[in-house]
Amino acid sequence: MTMAEYVGLDVSMKETAVSIRRDGKRIWRGKCGSDPKLIAEVIRRRAPEAARVVFETGPLSVWFYHALTAEGLPAICIDARHAKAALDMAPNKTDANDADGLAQLAEVGFFREVRVKGFDSMLARTLVAARNRLVQITTELSNQIRGLMKTFGLVVPAGKGSRFETNVRALLVDQVELARIILPVLEAWPATAGRRAEPAARRQRPPERGLPDPHVGARCWRRHRNLVCDRD
Repeated sequence: MTMAEYVGLDVSMKETAVSIRRDGKRIWRGKCGSDPKLIAEVIRRRAPEAARVVFETGPLSVWFYHALTAEGLPAICIDARHAKAALDMAPNKTDANDADGLAQLAEVGFFREVRVKGFDSMLARTLVAARNRLVQITTELSNQIRGLMKTFGLVVPAGKGSRFETNVRALLVDQVELARIILPVLEAWPATAGRRAEPAARRQRPPERGLPDPHVGARCWRRHRNLVCDRD
């Protein structure tokens, strides 16, 4: 009778520690590059009957989960905070020992699985984060321009977008030396940064259930989509 094997992965940006257990004993451990394809090859060679491949939540967890699942492996992402209590019991805190601890959790089934969002949902989340950051940069640059010009008695009138740029250029017409400083900053200022994410969000079709109104706002739709995706 073939015994199931349980794999623990301690993932870092460059290397991943791998530990494999079978029948309550560690049968192999080692390291390889943090690439799901390389890890999948190691697991197929060392643990052909893997029942669970466990790793913690982290920066690479979404990529690892989908890539390992696509390789046909039973990937499970678990809550890092929940696993921390068990991993801290090891006498020495190392990547190898953490991988051993995760393999033990996989074997006994003592873990809290995390639902990993699909790539479409993560793209929407990334879109929102990128847009928010662009809006922050736009605001910071406009405030910087206003502050620099105020030092020379040039107060930029209230206004956003193209109106702000027009006001700044109008005030700099007779300020040749100052214009050499301000205009490069103004050219770096993304006047439409706050609007670029909206068309992409609106191109995503609303779901048939749970949000029947096709005219719902793009921001509201993105938030809703991130909440309800993959629940089925």
